[in-house]
Amino acid sequence: MNQDMENTNTEHPQMDTSILESNSIENAGQKIDALINNIGKVVKGHREQIIQIITCLVAKGHILLEDNPGSGKTVMAKTLAYSLAGEKDHSDFKRIQFTPDLLPMDLIGSHLYDEANKDFIFKKGPLFSNILLADEINRASPKVQSALLECMAENQISIGDRTYKLEDLFFVIATQNPIEMEGTYPLPNAQLDRFFMKINFGYVSEDVELEIYKQQLEIQKSQNSVEAVLKMEDVLMLREKAEEVHVDDEIIVSIKNIVRNTREHSGIVLGASVRAGIILLKCLRAYAVIHKRDYVIEDDLAALAKPVLQHRLLFKNLGAESNAMNSIVKTEVNRLARLNLKK
Repeated sequence: MNQDMENTNTEHPQMDTSILESNSIENAGQKIDALINNIGKVVKGHREQIIQIITCLVAKGHILLEDNPGSGKTVMAKTLAYSLAGEKDHSDFKRIQFTPDLLPMDLIGSHLYDEANKDFIFKKGPLFSNILLADEINRASPKVQSALLECMAENQISIGDRTYKLEDLFFVIATQNPIEMEGTYPLPNAQLDRFFMKINFGYVSEDVELEIYKQQLEIQKSQNSVEAVLKMEDVLMLREKAEEVHVDDEIIVSIKNIVRNTREHSGIVLGASVRAGIILLKCLRAYAVIHKRDYVIEDDLAALAKPVLQHRLLFKNLGAESNAMNSIVKTEVNRLARLNLKK
């Protein structure tokens, strides 16, 4: 279903055929290409996952990566952060290693007594950053996990009677080990719902793995000298472009149908909420910008419905997960294909 990025720029009634301006959808797509290629110099064999992560970034969301240790999740987060230019050099990147003894104040910050001024001052924690890597988030207690709820949902942190606004660009990349592993705490549904997508990073193919071993030194050098290819204002511009993307009414109907069908499917105990549908819509717009389009197609829906919705659902059994979502999404994608919206 998914089309290559080079092949998705087909004719569409909503496309603007006027001369492209400097801040056009084509220019936005080129900036994203530069970001994807820059990350690809370090993170090999994960192009699809890179695109999904950038989709969440452009959609103003956050992403959860689940996989075994050593699959490249941490390197991915660092490389993305270093590919974005901040006021001085790279964007402000912070990493929190979640452990069972972590406290909420280790994330948020705390008040320290200033002997000179005879008063307490607030020392900001690592949540005050542009890109935050919450590494192995499910190794911390639920109390610590909940410290992320307000900042991820409202881009702010409340401490006592004061509220601190976070940066305009605040993006959380959280990693978690599979819940079957020893020493993990399952994330509550309220926490999971704050992540626009949950994806599995996965192992690379055999050929790519061999290439990594052969080029390990070159990859290490690239990792240590990542070039910033996008400015903060570029990311904010991409977010504005995503909000301008056209979504056909029939695709919106399909979003509604998919969300409602998750509540009625026999293999699903708890279906998706209205908020889940809104997040899917935001991701579809961002995904279109990444593919240099100012409109959404059914292939976008096929690519994103599962990573956006599946972690929000409760299934009767593990075997029902893929079958339930596949059948629901396939029905709507086929319906859209018959309507031939692209012509």
